[in-house]
Amino acid sequence: MSKIPVYFMPGLAASSSIFERIQLPTAEFEILLLEWEIPLDHETLADYSRRMSEKITKANPVLIGVSFGGILVQEMSKFIENCKVIIISSVKTNLEFPRRMKLAKTTKAYKLIPMNLLLNVESLAKFSFGDKVNQRLKLYEKFLSIRDIRYLDWSIEQIILWERTEIDEKVIHIHGDQDEVFPIKYISKCIVVKGGTHIMILSKFKWLNENLPKIILNQYS
Repeated sequence: MSKIPVYFMPGLAASSSIFERIQLPTAEFEILLLEWEIPLDHETLADYSRRMSEKITKANPVLIGVSFGGILVQEMSKFIENCKVIIISSVKTNLEFPRRMKLAKTTKAYKLIPMNLLLNVESLAKFSFGDKVNQRLKLYEKFLSIRDIRYLDWSIEQIILWERTEIDEKVIHIHGDQDEVFPIKYISKCIVVKGGTHIMILSKFKWLNENLPKIILNQYS
């Protein structure tokens, strides 16, 4: 029996190392990790998605995306035949955005976000005290590895201006009830993970390892 290819797409500015704790039965599944590419000049989300879809070389794949990666795999699926899409800590349409993101679109306030602050994780260490904070900074450096300003500016704009308003009923949505970026009160039709935050790909990996195989195989209830 051939293995089911499962492609994982990380969230905004994150590397595929966020999936290091995810394990699927090797007899049934093949895990393949995707990484963000720096967008080309004036590249649309549709064009970027088409370019990223060329990395999907296995037939009948499962695409799993986290946060902005969840938005991307939904767009990529338009160019890939017979794929299953699972999103984690993400949204299915722009109607699931919280109010502050909708306001940012109306006011174009997203253009004022100082992206260089997001890039310089090391500078935060000057303001940190104690081992716990420094451990957290090391985690940020490990998982938030993409610090290209052009990529960050482009990504924030693509998220805020995402035009999808109708849910693709085939998309499977896994969401934490404590998600602080995309609050559960705005989310519909999802598998709810109790205690799951926006980074539950790290904190709820045991739940995901137990349930992702069932979800992929349509055996989850």
